[in-house]
This record gives sequence, structure tokens and C-alpha cells, in this order.
Amino acid sequence: MGGRRGTRAGAVVTACVWTLAVALGAAVLPAARPTGPVARIPAAAPAAAVRAPATCVAPEASLRPSTADGPAVRRIKERGRLIAGVDQNSYRWGYRDPATGELSGFDIDLVHAIAKAVLGDPGKVVFLAIPTNQRIPALEKGKVDIIARTMTINCDRARQVAFSTAYFEAGQQVLAPKASPVTAFDDTLEGKKVCTAKGSTGESELKNESHGASVLTVPNQLDCLVRLQLGQVDAVITDSALAAGQAAQDPSVRLVGKPFTTESYGVAMNLKDEDLVRRVNAVLEDYRRGGEASPWMLAYRKWLAADLQGITAPPEPRYRD
Repeated sequence: MGGRRGTRAGAVVTACVWTLAVALGAAVLPAARPTGPVARIPAAAPAAAVRAPATCVAPEASLRPSTADGPAVRRIKERGRLIAGVDQNSYRWGYRDPATGELSGFDIDLVHAIAKAVLGDPGKVVFLAIPTNQRIPALEKGKVDIIARTMTINCDRARQVAFSTAYFEAGQQVLAPKASPVTAFDDTLEGKKVCTAKGSTGESELKNESHGASVLTVPNQLDCLVRLQLGQVDAVITDSALAAGQAAQDPSVRLVGKPFTTESYGVAMNLKDEDLVRRVNAVLEDYRRGGEASPWMLAYRKWLAADLQGITAPPEPRYRD
């Protein structure tokens, strides 16, 4: 990933049995099942009603922060809950803690910070578990206010949804069994079966260059790890941030090669919700502020530092207005 600070994310080791249990549980959970109180959600305007910029040069550049209330923020305040689309299967990012049953992780902490800033209470959140390929539709249909789910900012997505400034940086990487002949995202994948999440950056990269591999797409990235454990696929392509967490869960697999892309995670919102984008960016400004004692660094040390060492600061924000 060159000299960029946020690359591979990590996690402490947990039992592989827990990985399988979570995945099997997710298989029977409705895609958007609420994990908190349910509120009536006003329908969002069709995405076509708001046009994103025709050209895309720097998709990581977002709207400047503001704490002024607009239509989207007022909608959330009137409802009394922030509705957030998250993952519940990504260890250390958004997952159910087996000890408490509560959603936990780096992304979950960020959602609580947004809820506190907008509503004055970090607990005023309705979490919806959203599959990878349903992140954009969930925003377009008004099912959620925000998506905080290790979502990469890119030009194609920026034409469909609005993004905050980057809150983490990662890259695509290969996860394979330790005994595998696969050594990187290269011709060692030829003839192998590779798994990735539908609608993910990994799927896009494999469409551009599969290196002779056959590709299996699944709704959620954890499904790929389960298939790898069962011997149904030979390798997984996913964000290095997620892959490191999966390797921590299962000591029989490892990251191979180096990340072959550079990408930034952002909080996604409906294109028309510009006031909410600005408010989230204001939250992120505060989240980054404070150096080693910043909320961002505290969350990094709590969730990611065990296997993702050397990060000294969050990504610098970029603005376009």
C-alpha cells in the first residue's frame, strides 16, 4: 500500500468454532433484521433525483464539516434514533461479542460516536445487518441513515451514494491456507477457486483480472472464510483489514502477498442527505482530534492494534468545497 498509514487491520485470536457459529447463525438471519428498537423510516427520494458529479477525480474528497441541522439531521432527531447499516460478521469491525451478544467493533464504536453527536446519546441507534451487496440499495431505499461497514470509497459508488471523509485505509489481499501453493494475487491462482463477497471491491478486481481462477461470490465475506475452512474454495480475496481479522480467528490460514490495491473506508449516506454528510464529517473531525488520546486512536488500540501495528494517526481528511 506504499506509504499510506492505514493498511492491514487485525484482531486477537478467537476459536475457529466461533467463526463457524457466527456464519451459520448469519445464514438464517434476515438481511436487514434490526438489532435494536425499530422506528418508522421515511422513504428516501429516488437516487436519480440527485445527481453526483459527472466526473470523479478524487472520490475521497467530501463535503466540509458543519453542525447545522438540515432535513436529514432533523429527520433523525424527530425519530429519536439513528438507523445504521452495519456488519455483524466482521471480527473486530462489526461482530457479535460471544460473551455479551452485543454488536462490537471499530465500525460500531464510530456509529455510537455519530449517535452521541446528533442525538446526545450513543445508545440511540437501531443497527441493521446489511449484506455487502445491499449497502447501496439500503441507502437508496431509505432503510438506513448511514452505512458504517468497511465500505471502500470509489468513483462508481460515489455516483450512487455520498461518502464521509476517509476514516481508515486498507487494500485488497489474498487469504489462503498456510499449506497452499497460492503466494499472492498472481498466476499462482490459476486453476484455483477463489471466493469474494458480491458487490465488494474484491469482486471488481477479479472481474478485471482473475489470473485464471474461477470465482465464487457470496453475500457476506465471512461466508468465504467458512468455505475456505471447509475446503470448498482455495483462496479468499478481501480487504486486508478484514483478512487480518479472519486470519486471527483461524490460525490455519494466512495472508499471502502484499495488498494489491489502496483504498479508503468511508461512512456512506444517501446522495440527497448533504447536511448529514457534513455532520458526520464534523464528528470525524472530533474523532480524529487529540493525537494519541483521540477517540480514533483509542478505538484503534482497542480493536485493531494487536495485529495491525505501526499506525500512528488516522487518514487526513480531504474536502472538495
